[in-house]
Amino acid sequence: MRVRTGYAAWIVGVAQFFVVHGIAQSAWARPYSWARNNISDLTNAHCAVRSDPNPRYICSPEHGLMSGAFVALGVLLVVGAALTGGPLWRASRSAAAARLLLVTAGVGYVLAGVVPADVDRGRHVLGALLVMAAGNIGLVVAGSGLGDHVPAPLRWGTGLLGAAALTATGLCFSRHYLMLGMGGMERAAAFPLLLWASAAGVLGIAASRPAGRSGPAGGAVRPSGPPSTGR
Repeated sequence: MRVRTGYAAWIVGVAQFFVVHGIAQSAWARPYSWARNNISDLTNAHCAVRSDPNPRYICSPEHGLMSGAFVALGVLLVVGAALTGGPLWRASRSAAAARLLLVTAGVGYVLAGVVPADVDRGRHVLGALLVMAAGNIGLVVAGSGLGDHVPAPLRWGTGLLGAAALTATGLCFSRHYLMLGMGGMERAAAFPLLLWASAAGVLGIAASRPAGRSGPAGGAVRPSGPPSTGR
């Protein structure tokens, strides 16, 4: 039950984040762009024109709701990393390190949600760095920390996904957006961790589902009366 709660925490955390993301972006009077706008633009508390590094108008009526989604996601990532023990992870240093890094990423989401970029940019950027750097390094390390029973594609895919996201993180912070735009590159750096957590959660719940017990329909119910003597 404890482990299944951890898997469910990851699924719920990621699902509510994307649902609220859709609600918050749809509330903008001017169209919100996944290419031009940061994810954090949705949490900004004030309407203003940002001039650096990419000029854009930001006004998020549902900024409080989105900030709450950041905090909820961070807390649930921490809960999942803490509760998904033995069945998912090896008893190894790499597994312990990966889980600690995932917890750090969760703390980063909480910090980014509590402190919007237009309130304290320094602490907000620190939160984003914890999410994208620690979280993606955690994915790379998790590739060798997952248990032997975890499907091989998920094990090696986790490491590759983390490496790709870590590369996107470097490009994002160095302002090399390629053809994706600022918002697109940020999502390439931040979303792989969320996609991995939801996939691991779904697979974990499916694998840990208890075997069904036969009932009346199966005809395997044991008689409740005294055993027959055969006479």
